[in-house]
Amino acid sequence: MNGFWAHLVLELQWGFFLYFIAINSAYLALHYVSVFSIVRYMRDHRADYLPRNLPAYQPPVSILIPAFNEERSIVSSVHSLLQLDYPEFEVVIVNDGSSDATLQEVIRAFSMVEFPEAYRQRIPTERIRRVYASTRYPHVRLVDKEHGGKADSLNAGLNCVRYPLYCAIDADCILHPGSLARVVRPFLEDSNTVACGGVVRVLNGCTVKNGFLETVDLPRGWLPQFQNVEYLRAFLFGRMGWSPSNALLVISGAFGLFYKERVVAIGGYRTDTVGEDMDLVVRLHRKLREQTRPYHITFVPDPICWTEVPGDLKSLRGQRMRWQRGLAESLVPNAGMFFNRRGGAVGWLAYPFMILFELLGPLIELVGYIAVAVLWWLQLIPLQSFLVFLFLALGMGIMLSTNAIFLEELSFQMYPRIGQQLKLFAAAVIENFGYRQLVTFWRVLGLFKWMISGRSRSKWGKIARDGSWQHKPAEPPASGGRNTK
Repeated sequence: MNGFWAHLVLELQWGFFLYFIAINSAYLALHYVSVFSIVRYMRDHRADYLPRNLPAYQPPVSILIPAFNEERSIVSSVHSLLQLDYPEFEVVIVNDGSSDATLQEVIRAFSMVEFPEAYRQRIPTERIRRVYASTRYPHVRLVDKEHGGKADSLNAGLNCVRYPLYCAIDADCILHPGSLARVVRPFLEDSNTVACGGVVRVLNGCTVKNGFLETVDLPRGWLPQFQNVEYLRAFLFGRMGWSPSNALLVISGAFGLFYKERVVAIGGYRTDTVGEDMDLVVRLHRKLREQTRPYHITFVPDPICWTEVPGDLKSLRGQRMRWQRGLAESLVPNAGMFFNRRGGAVGWLAYPFMILFELLGPLIELVGYIAVAVLWWLQLIPLQSFLVFLFLALGMGIMLSTNAIFLEELSFQMYPRIGQQLKLFAAAVIENFGYRQLVTFWRVLGLFKWMISGRSRSKWGKIARDGSWQHKPAEPPASGGRNTK
């Protein structure tokens, strides 16, 4: 090997080495912040006792469910909401021109009739066809509209909801009865709170009856098992790590609570992105910092929302490509936050982290795998360098995943049985040998798809759902829990 190529190979080795040191150091820092934050949260908020007069201070909440072709899960999801332990709330289902029986299922299950309700269009949306109200549950309504995508459905729901706080959840989600009360708590503790997110867990393998989660268990297949580990890692570390510094850039579209007027003031959800949930949070940060308003966007680790994850490779591939494209569509238009003098921890820490390690990270990681393997195959680097690279790429991933599982069992203990814990730890190890690399490749494809495609209206992601977690519901009491409306 001549001097030029030897120098180039050396520089390439050091480049990948330093990048993996940087990304793993950042993840470790988030890990330790998360551990400290969760321990403090459990100390301050996990007491079972709550003041008897607390319901008098809990603000009414509108729960918004956008739905497109969700006939298999929408009824169970709404039944779970009717059992929420919360004093006053309404449920607004938005049918986005479904081509299946979603509309008919909701009308039948909740005795819906057409209702001549006044509709104030503060945010432009596709045409509203009809508004329905339940004759059995006065706090449940249905909005039927022309197809326009998830973001358009959320905007239509924002035009309809009655209360100052709204909770956006996916149509295939099941909420724990106490979830809403816990995710509202930051709004009671700090009047500057404008948004709050909660934990999302994997529903596959669980059992739901009458909208109530009867048993919690692990998914049966390896693909959902790997995603379960990913969700633990993403929410316990990724979300919790940024929350204390008010630098949280992601609140899952599956479960988030927002102050309605702040969202309406920035124009609602963008319809030309597939990542409308993250884009909304990034724009809230940017607008409120431009206006120098005091605000907090936070995360709480125990209000739990359960959702079904893809069980086949095709659905998972499409989901991860959409997520990566949505990440790019959220970050790039708000690039003015990057090292902005008013950016705070968002502009100086979280935004650069998301650009360097989440947006570009999959591309750098994939190139690193290929380059180091080829260089070793051509005997341009020694075996020791190849093994060090593999240790950094795989060993740190295993450590972070197992730490997330360990923290989950120390704190919330959703999977208390020894057999469940052993399966989780096995999945945390095995996912790094093939699954993680496959997801990285899909994320790179999503990044390239964003680069070559133009701006387009948000589209619903197609995920094959089997709904095996739910039993045929019996009719729950018409009172809908504690709701008094």
